[in-house]
Amino acid sequence: MATVGTKLGVIDADAHVIESEHTWDYLLPHEEKFRPKLFASSENPDHAYWILGGKIIGHRNPAASEEDLIRMSAETGRNLVSTRSSRELEDVQERLRHMDELGIATQVLHNTLWIQPVTTDAAVDVALCGSWNRWMADVWEQAGGRLRWCAVMPTLDMEAAVEQVRFAKAHGAAAIAMRPLESGLSIADSHFYPIYEEAERLNMAMVIHISNGSREALQILGSSFDRAGGFAAFRIPTVMETLVLMMSEVPERFPSLRWGIIEASANWVPWIVREVHERYLARGRGPAPENILKHFKVYVTCETTDDIEFVIKHGGDENLLIGTDYGHADLSTALDAIEKFKELPGISDASKSRILYDNPTRLYDL
Repeated sequence: MATVGTKLGVIDADAHVIESEHTWDYLLPHEEKFRPKLFASSENPDHAYWILGGKIIGHRNPAASEEDLIRMSAETGRNLVSTRSSRELEDVQERLRHMDELGIATQVLHNTLWIQPVTTDAAVDVALCGSWNRWMADVWEQAGGRLRWCAVMPTLDMEAAVEQVRFAKAHGAAAIAMRPLESGLSIADSHFYPIYEEAERLNMAMVIHISNGSREALQILGSSFDRAGGFAAFRIPTVMETLVLMMSEVPERFPSLRWGIIEASANWVPWIVREVHERYLARGRGPAPENILKHFKVYVTCETTDDIEFVIKHGGDENLLIGTDYGHADLSTALDAIEKFKELPGISDASKSRILYDNPTRLYDL
C-alpha cells in the first residue's frame, strides 16, 4: 500500500498559508497606504484581526501553540501539528521538510484571508490581491516548484484581474481562486467571463474553495446562533453554486475550463449528480451526460470521513482529489489524511493513485 500514488509523488490538493505582516511587504510603493495592520486584544493575543482604514477586513487564524495542537490532535484523532513559521511560510524550507515527513511531493496553496469579503474598494482589492500573488510567486521560486498556489482575484476591477491571471500563470500558480458568491453575484454571472476566458486561454483551472464573497448571504447564513462552524455560510454556497455552474451556459462558453471544488467534502456529489440528471430532463435538454463530473470537468476534494466508495459509485474516481488542509486546525484539517486515505478499505489501489496523483495533476496541469 505504501507505493500507492507515488509514481511521481503525492499531491496535496488543499493546503493553506496563513497571511502575516510579511504578506503585505509585496505591496507596490504607491499602494503602501493600503497596508493592513494586525490588531489583537492583550486579553486574547492569539486572536487577531486585520484592520484597514479603521475597519476590520478579516480575521487572522488563531496562532495555536504546539502544545495546543498536540492536545487538539489527541482529542480529534487527526494530526493538526505544524509550526507557525511553516504555516506562515516564514521558513519555506521547513515547510518542505515537513512535507517530506508527511509523504507529500507537492502542495497546492490556498489563501486564508479571502474566505469572506475583504473590501468594497477596487483600489484596495487590486493592491491586496496583487501583494498576496507576488508573495506566492516568491514562495514558489524558493520552493523549487513544490509549492504551487491559487491566485486571488481583484474582481472589483476586471481589467486588473485579467492582468493578475497572466501574472499568476507566469509565476507558478496552479489555478485561479474564486468564491462561490462574489459581491452578490453568482459564479456563473457573465461579469466574470473575462477571467474565465483568460484562464481557459492559458490552460489554468478555476477553483472554488469553501468561502462566501457576499455580505448579504453571510448576514443570512452566518447567524450567531449557528453552531455548525460555517457549514451554512461557506460549504452550502459552494455546493449550491457547483450545481448552478453545471446548469449554466458557462460550460458551453468555456468548454476547456476545469473547476476544482475544494474543502466541501464529497458526500454531496451523488446528490448533485442526481439533480443534474433530473433537471436536464425537466428542462427539455434531453438525457444528461453519463459522467457528470467528468463532462463538466469538475474535480472535488474528498475527506477520509466521506463515504468514498459511495461517491465513486455515483461520481466515478477520475475527478476526486484529497488534501490535508495544512495550515489550519479546523474540521477539515488532517495532516495525516494522505496516509489514512491509503489505508482505507474498499477502494482499489488504482482509484487511490488517481485521487492522490493523476486527478490533481490533470486539474492543476502540474
